[in-house]
Amino acid sequence: MRFVDFLKAAVLLFAGSANALAIVTLVGADPGRDRTLLYVGFGWWLVAAAAGGLLGRRSAAFAGVARLMAGARAATALPELEPGAVLVNRLWALAAFTVAAGGVGIALPEVAAIAVGFPLLAAFVVRKQASAVQAVEERDGVRFYIDKTSALRATRLLRTPGFKRWVDESDELREREPAR
Repeated sequence: MRFVDFLKAAVLLFAGSANALAIVTLVGADPGRDRTLLYVGFGWWLVAAAAGGLLGRRSAAFAGVARLMAGARAATALPELEPGAVLVNRLWALAAFTVAAGGVGIALPEVAAIAVGFPLLAAFVVRKQASAVQAVEERDGVRFYIDKTSALRATRLLRTPGFKRWVDESDELREREPAR
């Protein structure tokens, strides 16, 4: 699976986890009795989204992502493309977190209300990383793929030849000059 696609899918899965937990919270809360829970939960969701928006506003790759790309092993052939296996292998902890918090949240909606903030925060923080990785791929003419590893080991990348983006510098210079 391409690393860019993995990052995009991870953002959607984090957001989906937050939505699922929010639904558990809203279904489990009694509107007449748990009004405070709903207000505090909604406030926490807004704080988590705002904090994630602030932390993820940089369009450059995070240090960990840059280190991961720098340590990528060179390969001349494409690896086996198994997106489902890669997503399960790399994001199993998110699935376990969602199931555990949702399960407890059925009886105690407060747990699910608090749990919503964490995947929501992560989704907002990671949202621009795919475009940063894609920019590096276009600049260097490579493609990054997730290497097959154990679910308990660190993620590793493979670097394969890709297509370099060609930019006519004379056009860029003409666009930057003021009109006369």
